[in-house]
Amino acid sequence: MTGRGLMIQGCGSNVGKSMLVAGLCRAARRRGLSVAPFKPQNMSNNAAVTADGGEIGRAQALQALAAGIAPTTDMNPVLLKPESETGAQVIVQGRRTATVRARDYAAMKPALMAPVLQSYRRLAGAHDLVIVEGAGSPAEVNLRAGDIANMGFARAADLPVILVGDIDRGGVIAQIVGTQAVLDPADAALVAGFVVNKFRGDPALFAEGHDLIVRRTGWRGFGVVPWFAEARLLPAEDALDLASGGGAGPQGGGGLTIACLVFPRIANFDDLGALAAEPGVTLIMVREGAVIPPEARLVILPGSKSTRADLAFLRRQGWDIDLAAHLRRGGHVLGICGGFQMLGRTIADPDGIEGPPGHDPGLGLLDVDTVMSGDKRLARVSARHAATGLAVEGYEIHLGRSSGPDCARPFALIDGRPEGAIAPGGQVAGSYLHGLFDSGPFRAAWLRGFGAASDGRDHDAVVEATLDRLADHVEAHLDVGAILGLAR
Repeated sequence: MTGRGLMIQGCGSNVGKSMLVAGLCRAARRRGLSVAPFKPQNMSNNAAVTADGGEIGRAQALQALAAGIAPTTDMNPVLLKPESETGAQVIVQGRRTATVRARDYAAMKPALMAPVLQSYRRLAGAHDLVIVEGAGSPAEVNLRAGDIANMGFARAADLPVILVGDIDRGGVIAQIVGTQAVLDPADAALVAGFVVNKFRGDPALFAEGHDLIVRRTGWRGFGVVPWFAEARLLPAEDALDLASGGGAGPQGGGGLTIACLVFPRIANFDDLGALAAEPGVTLIMVREGAVIPPEARLVILPGSKSTRADLAFLRRQGWDIDLAAHLRRGGHVLGICGGFQMLGRTIADPDGIEGPPGHDPGLGLLDVDTVMSGDKRLARVSARHAATGLAVEGYEIHLGRSSGPDCARPFALIDGRPEGAIAPGGQVAGSYLHGLFDSGPFRAAWLRGFGAASDGRDHDAVVEATLDRLADHVEAHLDVGAILGLAR
């Protein structure tokens, strides 16, 4: 028997669709349903690695956790990973297939509907319910032809749609009513109702506005959801989340200040979530035009989808000078993935894997050299931190290999082989391991080295508890039974 489905679309990006889908997945699971998340097309450099070595958007991995199942590549069959202002890597069912310019992707989209529907039908055949998340907004009717992300998919799969508006950004009445006004009538007929999200204060204060939307659209209102402040404890989906909560700094108020550089093509920055959740840590995201704060004891260079381009950006910000001053003050630097590559002597991309072919000097803080290649490393890994012997669970997702004398002082060991590098004196370290701070004992030991306390909980336990509270929040403010009852 094929399971039922319903679709959550938004009046724009970052309206909270991902959180609502996660909350609904957990709520459906509590009702005894076998439920799976699905997003036909996602655009994000924050990817998760599946057990079979594929990659999907981080949000779908979080939603799978909420549903109580392992993430699979079918949950996000098309993932776009921006490499420049005009081009992106295209991942289909977990595997890289091409790098295309935005204008060329439009011609590619119609051929992608087949694998998208194939993945959806596999999930629907294996579960009672599939909750689908749209991308961007169906009001972008200029993109409707060949659409696989919103109404194009809803029509192809014959799914009811709930539209989500974001009251926090203002103009939510116009968001929802205006979306109906521009939709094709056949698309609008799929909309079963709407949700108003991110209300600050007493939701009852919006009762008149809610009723106005009902009268103007004829759509059913399923509720007004207050702002869920604890979303900051859950993995952020994309860089926009970093700019507006879910990773925005400063976070926390502890005595240890950690600074993270925000690159234009920052990737897999959910490494920071476990640190941001620590009460003894203040995490500061250092953005364009800002300086590295002198009170920082540790500076993190995170992952990047375009390492050489982001290294050039780092230098334009003068952060290379700031890092030198930071090290003179006795501070520490940790590079993760692309950030690790930047710390080395050179980065070579002879085949133009991440951009124009070329060779750039690195920051020279680690005695290693990196060569990019088309052989992408995608794997879940179990490692041991070399200095403490503590277990670290994480994943690798990168192009390129790094080698050099400082690799003789590894950051970690994977099956006995060295991983990463540490400079003489120990102030500068680099690793390809993402998610390393999720391990409570390792994170506690790492923070103790800076004089900061930690409760030592695995971050997975924090995320699980937060997902339960998210489901409670959704249940308290939405007619969840009616929403799930729409599925067909």
